[in-house]
Amino acid sequence: MKIKEIIQLIEELAPLSYQESYDNAGLIIGDKNHKITGVLICLDSTEDVVQEAIDKKCNLIIAHHPIVFSGLKKFNGKNYIKRTVIKAIKNDVAIYAAHTNIDNVLGGVNFKIAEKLGLKNVRILAPKTGLLNKLVVFCPVSHVDKVRNVLFENGAGSIGNYSECSFNSNGTGTFKANKEATPFVGEINKLQVESEVKIEVVVESFLINQIVENMLHVHPYEEVAYDIYEMQNTHQVGSGVVGDLEVPINEMEFLNQLKKIFKAEGICYTPLRNKKIEKVALCGGSGSFLLNAAIKAGADIFISADFKYHQFFDAEGKIVVADIGHYESEQFTSEIFYEILTKKITNFAVRLSEINTNPINYL
Repeated sequence: MKIKEIIQLIEELAPLSYQESYDNAGLIIGDKNHKITGVLICLDSTEDVVQEAIDKKCNLIIAHHPIVFSGLKKFNGKNYIKRTVIKAIKNDVAIYAAHTNIDNVLGGVNFKIAEKLGLKNVRILAPKTGLLNKLVVFCPVSHVDKVRNVLFENGAGSIGNYSECSFNSNGTGTFKANKEATPFVGEINKLQVESEVKIEVVVESFLINQIVENMLHVHPYEEVAYDIYEMQNTHQVGSGVVGDLEVPINEMEFLNQLKKIFKAEGICYTPLRNKKIEKVALCGGSGSFLLNAAIKAGADIFISADFKYHQFFDAEGKIVVADIGHYESEQFTSEIFYEILTKKITNFAVRLSEINTNPINYL
């Protein structure tokens, strides 16, 4: 198996197009066509993790955090990023990262956290817009099934938990072929009136070019009439999640459970409201930007990390903010990668890193 096949498995869940603009997810070091000897999964790809991969004969590291966020101008080993990159290249160890793309999807980082907390009715807290297109194509009745099936096979028509969704309406198309044309039906320089079907499907933006290309291959017309529209509908992709506890619980009891589940050395939290916790909003990693969304969703508590001092004031008694630590909030991300790969791979080792890369200690 090659590195690119592993990448495909991960990106089926978390396409790179879902990452935030500042991110650097993807294959950071290595050749996607190299064969794999073993995979090591971690949260952070540090020097120690690269050495662990070498010792365990794993030539691919799957990490959550990219080791490189911005351009490197000099490879002189003067910081941990450059030393890690040099060590990986010297030992032919590839490094792949799935970061905000796997944060933003159903079944991703935030859904894993919600699973650990036993939440139900889990949904995206801040859904994204602008990720969908509407593809409309006009097709002769004789080829409707063939064209529609190709659209579906390539990912068009998927809406939430439903697939192969389309709207089809019958109509009449007209065209006149000039002497340079090779028409599928009709005669040169003669108006043709043809019964057609208008097929409409929703397409994720990152798939549109591939879908159109495959559609053109099977469509019988020499010049295919189709339209692409940008949609502003929210999509089941976005930041954070919100869900409900099976049974409401008092605030301090919930915070103690939170500390135990995430093995947090300490939790920073805002004043309690003397109200039971029932609706929970959360975001793995740095999620302070979602505080207003959590309040708007009616959550009783917002769990995340990396809140600054003055940001705690923004809760304004409307919600409890619980900062459990960046590493602590994302530590279960490795389980997602492990589950994806072990369901499909049996011919080489997939290992979880044994190194705790949390750079923060508590006294």
